[in-house]
Amino acid sequence: MSKYSLAYGNSSIGFDIPDSIHSEGISPELVKPSADPSELVRQAIASPIGVLDNKGFPLDQRLTAAIAINDKTRPVPHAYLLPPLLDYLKNSLGIKKTNIYFIIASGTHSPMRPEEFQYSLPERIITEYQVMVHDCDDQDSLIPIGRTSRNTPIRINQYFMNADLKIVVGDIEPHHFAGFSGGVKTAAIGLTARETIRANHAHLMDDQAAIGSYDHNPLRQDIEEIGQIIGVDLALNAVLNSEHEIIQVFFGEPHEVFLRGMALSRLVCQTPVRQKYDLVIASGGGYPKDINFYQAQKAISHGCLLLKDGGTLILAAECREGIGSPGWCRFMDGISSLDDIPLKFQTEGFNVGPHKAMLMYRQLKNAKIILVSDLDADQVRKFFLQPAESIDSALARTLPALGAGARIAILPHAINTIPYLE
Repeated sequence: MSKYSLAYGNSSIGFDIPDSIHSEGISPELVKPSADPSELVRQAIASPIGVLDNKGFPLDQRLTAAIAINDKTRPVPHAYLLPPLLDYLKNSLGIKKTNIYFIIASGTHSPMRPEEFQYSLPERIITEYQVMVHDCDDQDSLIPIGRTSRNTPIRINQYFMNADLKIVVGDIEPHHFAGFSGGVKTAAIGLTARETIRANHAHLMDDQAAIGSYDHNPLRQDIEEIGQIIGVDLALNAVLNSEHEIIQVFFGEPHEVFLRGMALSRLVCQTPVRQKYDLVIASGGGYPKDINFYQAQKAISHGCLLLKDGGTLILAAECREGIGSPGWCRFMDGISSLDDIPLKFQTEGFNVGPHKAMLMYRQLKNAKIILVSDLDADQVRKFFLQPAESIDSALARTLPALGAGARIAILPHAINTIPYLE
């Protein structure tokens, strides 16, 4: 028997594959992390990309700086990134501590409660700085600033927009329809109105809105334009390995930071395969990638790239916080067959949350998907997935149906893997 183990929440799940069936792990080569990540961040900030003479920012204590950070669903190493950034703002630009504030970029996710700030920020920052949480539906906190060339209406968080210095902090990694996360996306999606995000995400119906796609990805290019209109001044982005450890850090002009980080992330995450597989067993990489099904679904998008038509995908995802999208749950009410999904989606029009139903529809038309999670089994079936208590039990009902010469792929870090056929 070949033994495997996949991350599941903060733990792992082990399982066995008979030696009579070909199985292989598909994962990017683990890149050695920085031996001193704090020093790496300091070096990046000391030599900003595309920024000359602090971009002309005067040394003025009256300046305000807004720092947009990701919420608890992203494994951004803020404990390493933020202290050197704060030193730069205070010591190099002369900005007073009381004029620096953080905005948690929730996008359409449920806004974090104050008791949850510890999942995103070091305790010292929580106690010493003002921390706000963005709410995409709070119309009083959003201001209109125009439209993109693709007609996306932009309404942005007023506290971020009105700051003298607008900074985004995050990580750059593959994204299942934005191509890559990072760059101005933290503000362009994380700090905008639901209507802005809805109009942008409608571009995911385009075939070019795919994992690893940038130049011809209308959704990502729209994000870039939103960031330009907002006027994001600086970006601090890290590229991580599959263990969420810092490999490299980039700081400076947001577009240049993103291009360099994207190029490195592509090198780190691309993985060649020779053919597609009959069965794919995947994990998003554990917490926080599988904090809820809304996030864990990304692993299905990546895993299906390796799957033959009619194949089976087994996903291990804890989903400790449930589905993670009330809108997606409401959309699934009353749907009794898979083909009802596109009909209802067409009738109601594009909405964030239900868009996940359309992504799943595309995948379920060509594959059987089994979910190993902490979700209630009836809830799993509501989303047209097959529940299983363990990977072993999922395999017990899957392996007998595999024909001679079947091949199985194991994806331990599916969300951070960009598979491509050689």
